[in-house]
Amino acid sequence: MPQLRDSGTRSLHASEPVPSAEMDGFCRIFGVETEYGVSVTGASKPVDAGQVAMIMFQPVVSRSRSTNTYLDNGSRLYLDVGSHPEYATAEARDPREALAQDLAGEQVMRNLALKAQRKLRETHGERAMIHVFKNNVDSAGHAFGCHENYLVRRFVPLETIEHQLLPFLITRQLFTGAGRMTPDGFQITQRADFLDEAVSSATTRSRPMVNTRDEPHADPDSFRRLHVIIGDSNRSQWATWMKLAVTHLVLCVIEDAFRNEVPSGFEDYAFADPAAANRAVSRFPDNSHAELALESGESVTALDLQRRYYAAVEAFITNHDDALVGSLPVTGIKTVMGEWHRALDALDHGEYDALADRVDWAAKKRLFDALRNRRPDVTFAQLEQLELDYHDIANGRLYGSLTSRNQLRELLTSNDVAIAVHNPPTDTRAALRGQFVRAALAAGAQFSADWTHLTVAAPERREAVLLDPFESEPTEEFTQLMGVLPNGSDEPVQV
Repeated sequence: MPQLRDSGTRSLHASEPVPSAEMDGFCRIFGVETEYGVSVTGASKPVDAGQVAMIMFQPVVSRSRSTNTYLDNGSRLYLDVGSHPEYATAEARDPREALAQDLAGEQVMRNLALKAQRKLRETHGERAMIHVFKNNVDSAGHAFGCHENYLVRRFVPLETIEHQLLPFLITRQLFTGAGRMTPDGFQITQRADFLDEAVSSATTRSRPMVNTRDEPHADPDSFRRLHVIIGDSNRSQWATWMKLAVTHLVLCVIEDAFRNEVPSGFEDYAFADPAAANRAVSRFPDNSHAELALESGESVTALDLQRRYYAAVEAFITNHDDALVGSLPVTGIKTVMGEWHRALDALDHGEYDALADRVDWAAKKRLFDALRNRRPDVTFAQLEQLELDYHDIANGRLYGSLTSRNQLRELLTSNDVAIAVHNPPTDTRAALRGQFVRAALAAGAQFSADWTHLTVAAPERREAVLLDPFESEPTEEFTQLMGVLPNGSDEPVQV
């Protein structure tokens, strides 16, 4: 993803060795990057998405003199290629904390959109309405992404990620896909028809399922950042939480196998054609019994492969329960496994309505089926409009209606989200970044930030390096940096 400065593997200040608890254990850093689509309806004269995005980001530019900034909750907010507003969550140690930060991003985008809408109505009529979509495909067929980030131990080769993790990521979409209507029918994922390669360093000229660009934003000798592109943008809180949690557990199995030079059990799961397998999974449930060819010559269904991953993780937990429990500060391992098992059972029995309160595609399918039963003449365009409303975080009504009637499960309260808008996770370096950003803005200082560096340019130039993403305690360098900032207000910074 674009950086304010290169903060990947360039030479950094001398640092202490990575603590063995982080290298030898299972703790992890999670992050989610979400690109949003923008459109306008009801305007009295033409206005394109680029103009609207710039109006949205005017408060950001006036505050930071750039469309690329960091917020006081440690997250990054920026305008990406193609006029897509993007929000990258602060580093989190737990999927539930990452979920809170992701939902904070929704709130930040909603606030920007509604402020921009009031301004737009001054010139484009009182009926002008800004729509901000947390999805992956617009009505013109353009695709944009939702990327997951996992800190992975460097000793795991990328080839292993491709062969052992990618089959899991593809079949994981059975319960994490956002779903969409297409002219050819319903699909459970939004991205399958737009992903060209399994693994690549590119993100624009081709769309891989896993990006290999080496930007760990941590000690490059110890860690790599696994950049997963295959996932959909989820409105379901359960789906966002689950995809992070179950992927963490599978990664734990893979890492431990390489740490101890033993088989993981996933060696023979690689697909002969990952792109074809991905498209086949997306056609579930109409294609639920489709056989997916493995490189080994065996053929399996997506559900069967998920059950194999589940069984391997379950066996692994038996021998590593204490260490795994300690890897997640909030999320319970037994809770994750129970949710995973129930989801696979519901899929196996064809009980898709039982998943409709937590799985985005199942919620949509239930709505579409009910509408078709009431109105057999409903058109594709009408179904597509209903779907877009589901993903509209600024002016959409459908998602809020479902959650208010308990038809979609929420894991966090509105108060949890409000807190996350201005407060970073307390147990990662995001706590230091958030503290710095708030103080620098309050002091009116000239400063810059990225994932690993904080700098004050004036009145006295000073820099602090935050190489360890697990470290939330101030270093001497950080304390000295904060010392050059004049005292200012400790109030939350409004975007």
